[in-house]
Amino acid sequence: MRNVMEQCAQTGSVLAHEKSPPAPSGLSPALRQIACQSRLFSTLPPELRAPLLDAARVTRHGRGTTIFHRGDTARSIHIVAEGWVKLYRIAPSGTEAVVGVMTRGQSFGEPIALRHAAYPVSAEASTACRLIAVPATALLTLLQSRPEAAISILASTFLHLQGLVEQIEQLKARSGAQRVAEFLLELCPEGAESATVTLPYDKVLIAGRLGMKPESLSRAFARLREHGVTVQQSSAVIASVNALCDLANADPAAAWAR
Repeated sequence: MRNVMEQCAQTGSVLAHEKSPPAPSGLSPALRQIACQSRLFSTLPPELRAPLLDAARVTRHGRGTTIFHRGDTARSIHIVAEGWVKLYRIAPSGTEAVVGVMTRGQSFGEPIALRHAAYPVSAEASTACRLIAVPATALLTLLQSRPEAAISILASTFLHLQGLVEQIEQLKARSGAQRVAEFLLELCPEGAESATVTLPYDKVLIAGRLGMKPESLSRAFARLREHGVTVQQSSAVIASVNALCDLANADPAAAWAR
């Protein structure tokens, strides 16, 4: 996860702010490499990836653009090539529940697209972004012609479930300050002793991703000051990465009091 977020933070290209037609020439070598980082393609042998990548197309979405609505029929598997995508649901009360925030090399919609079922969540571009869309029909055709591909699909499903378990653990067993500390650590360069990191999206979305209310996030940021973290408008200065790691890995019972 850390490497994925670092790659996204280093991306400096400017994207169009309107959705554009799919690229007619298919995927470039660089986009194919990004697609292979996803949980879907990372478990597939190279010879099974090729037909799926050949069938894929690229779409561009401006910030705030709806990619699909909850209830729409799923016809593609999406992989983020650049930017950030928010997956969310609206509760009957009108409250928005953030289910996930996806970034470069991460995929979503695999099980739903395989069944051509209705999306259980909505997706929105949190920043300007590019997506790689793999038609579900291409994957179904591959499964019919090469049944051994099903083993790789099961492996990717296991990775997805493992990620959900880790997410639930974070929400249930960690204090707000610990969740924020872990989020900031994911943004730090590998091996850094101190760092200044850019917050990848707005604080309301950060709070939603971490299962917190915006006011709880503000309190957590304030508590991190004693651990050498200063949060500014769109960045965070971390005086000691090791100290932040200690907080994130502290006994939850002790951390709840912080």
